[in-house]
Amino acid sequence: MAVQVSFVGVGMMGHGMAKNLLLKGFPTTVLGHKNRAPVEDLVGQGAREAKNPADAAANAEIIFICVTGSPQVEQIVYGESGLIGAVRKGQIVVDCSTSEPTSTNRIHEDLSKRGVPFVDAPLARTPKEAELGKLNVMVGAEPEIFARIKPALETFAENIFHVGGPGSGHTMKLLNNFLAMGHAALIAEVLVAGQKSGVDLEQFYKVVSAGGANSGIFQMLVTNILKGDDGGLPFLLRLAQKDLTYYAHLNAGMGLPSPLGAAVLQAFEQASKLGYGDLMVGGLIRAQEQLTGIKIKTGATG
Repeated sequence: MAVQVSFVGVGMMGHGMAKNLLLKGFPTTVLGHKNRAPVEDLVGQGAREAKNPADAAANAEIIFICVTGSPQVEQIVYGESGLIGAVRKGQIVVDCSTSEPTSTNRIHEDLSKRGVPFVDAPLARTPKEAELGKLNVMVGAEPEIFARIKPALETFAENIFHVGGPGSGHTMKLLNNFLAMGHAALIAEVLVAGQKSGVDLEQFYKVVSAGGANSGIFQMLVTNILKGDDGGLPFLLRLAQKDLTYYAHLNAGMGLPSPLGAAVLQAFEQASKLGYGDLMVGGLIRAQEQLTGIKIKTGATG
């Protein structure tokens, strides 16, 4: 018999993931939030809609969660009609959100008491790759649990990394996101500095693209910003700020100094306070323009 799955959180990333589970033979129950459109689309493709997290857990062997962060995950687990009172031995709960490792560890301990593994499997790439079934996923789980969930992960992920035991997936994601968002903060500052100095930014783009300072983040942001499009890195600025806050908590919990982490977080906090939180990460550049009065000149990159 096909493995029954449930998917809690069918937003920008979750819709594509749940769709691919359905299309690739996994009977799927979905639970959305306020936006009805993705739920109705998935139901139209054969999904069952759950009333609450407990209902979502009723018949599922694997229960996926894909929401904003730890507060939302904890509400799904511990809140009214939450998973904690509904799951049973033999089921697996998989959190694909970007969550705090301390919260993840607590949920893992609490669900383990009920014989239910809690896996952290955060994602990389964008909603486009979610729809195409080409996400990256970093999995923290015991080897035998990873083997059980891997076929389901393969429906929506192109690259699956088993990075260690429970909690290691979320830690890996925070490290990865800090590195990526650090690039973005540097790019926002250097573009404005380049514009102010009189450097030809089209030539700057070509120089960086041909050298060691090039990166995927640079290409996503700068290729588009020089065309007047700040959406080249499709990740909401306020969500990146949330992840950087979690990264700061991670370092603080380990007793590590993090001066660069603090600086990058400050850049994102400042951009949010200026009203750019609901833009994509390219809003960092708009914030720098506003702060400095320097406007990036746009034109097609060569």
